[in-house]
Amino acid sequence: MKKPTQSDQEPAPKPTGRVPSLLRGMKDTLPTDQPFWNQIIKAVEALAQSYRYERIDTPILEEAWLFNRAVGKEADIVEKEMYQFPDRSNDLIALRPEGTAGVARAYIEHGFVNLPQPVRLYYSGPFFRYDRPQAGRYRQLHQFGFEALGDPHPIIDAQLIAVASRLFSSLGIPVTVQINSIGDATCRPVYVKALADYYRSRKNSICEACKKRLLRNPLRLLDCKEPDCRGLAVDAPQTVDHLCDGCRTHFVSVLEYLDEQEIPYTLNPKIVRGLDYYTRTTFEIYADGDEAASAQSALGGGGRYDGLIEQLGGRPTPGVGFACGIERLVHLMRERGLEPPKPLAPDVFIGQLGDSARKLSLKLFDQLQREGVRVAESLSKDGIKAQLEVADRLGVKYTLIVGQKEMMDGTILVRDMENGIQEVVDIQKVVTEIVKRLTRGQSSGRIEPIPSQPGAEIHAD
Repeated sequence: MKKPTQSDQEPAPKPTGRVPSLLRGMKDTLPTDQPFWNQIIKAVEALAQSYRYERIDTPILEEAWLFNRAVGKEADIVEKEMYQFPDRSNDLIALRPEGTAGVARAYIEHGFVNLPQPVRLYYSGPFFRYDRPQAGRYRQLHQFGFEALGDPHPIIDAQLIAVASRLFSSLGIPVTVQINSIGDATCRPVYVKALADYYRSRKNSICEACKKRLLRNPLRLLDCKEPDCRGLAVDAPQTVDHLCDGCRTHFVSVLEYLDEQEIPYTLNPKIVRGLDYYTRTTFEIYADGDEAASAQSALGGGGRYDGLIEQLGGRPTPGVGFACGIERLVHLMRERGLEPPKPLAPDVFIGQLGDSARKLSLKLFDQLQREGVRVAESLSKDGIKAQLEVADRLGVKYTLIVGQKEMMDGTILVRDMENGIQEVVDIQKVVTEIVKRLTRGQSSGRIEPIPSQPGAEIHAD
């Protein structure tokens, strides 16, 4: 019997008699939110430019195989949280749950290995995880991230951590880095055995999920959020005690470079991150005052992933990166009263009376904008009083008033909003005069009427 495909299925009936609402775990980013988002993205772009990171945008949809292979089938992100489904060709695809795997795929597919190394990339955009919604966490989340691929030197780790630290500081959030090393394929098996032995003797005290982790991936035991398991993790063997010489030298060098940059950090042997591709350096970033909180409150995190490119079919290629959730960052900024800078107020407001004046005002508005003047209007309103109230509320320096008399005379009434003086100006030269007045910073004094001249850009008729 033919297996039904998506195209064979009947569409779900549309609900009637109800008001549409957001899906659980989704969020509208409202106009009041946008200044926070704009400030964050501008800070990301500024740091990226100063550290020579170039932007990359990977698709929202990828083969599910990519994340199963890169992140690990048993990672919570893949096993419990990833949205995956067959498309119309019955290929299993996924909404991307994180950014590094897609960047690694692009590195391989577009031959970035042939470019000067390291290849420095950054991104921002939406990601998707079927997670339990809570403050600052949504099922459609947005992240920005930085990735440096192709260079194993520990100074790359330290510089990337500096990018993260300075980015948050530029937003008014001093941070502390919690850092660890989880070793590599040479020394990690020895540590994993010691960790498994420790938990095996305490198997009755761990949660059901950790009993499965004990069999499949003992390193994940340190990442469990259950209170009892977190208590056991306190006395668990530490990775730094089992590092090989290469990993130990690398880790010490990273810390020395952080010291040179005066980046505050603390050693935390429980930072293992929740993804399979990490090797050696792992870190999480906390706002000062939140360092003792759980990983759920980390602003961001990352680490080194020297085996990922090879694991996906490319050449052996080292890499290191970090990512941060934007919603969580906005939530923290609001909590701490870190309001973004307010946009510059308009300098000029255009008021009008009558349809002919409204049409002329459209031309005047466009001409002022082309000259770089910040200009506002309320052309749909008829009463001049209501329009002047808008101008006053916006705090403009000048209001230009076009009425029936002005239309007949070929003039415009200019009101200085600071002292209330109104003066008549020739309509053909008002743009030039306003630009001069604003450029010189004059806020008072008489604008002399200018004789009419041919070739004016704006005409009353």
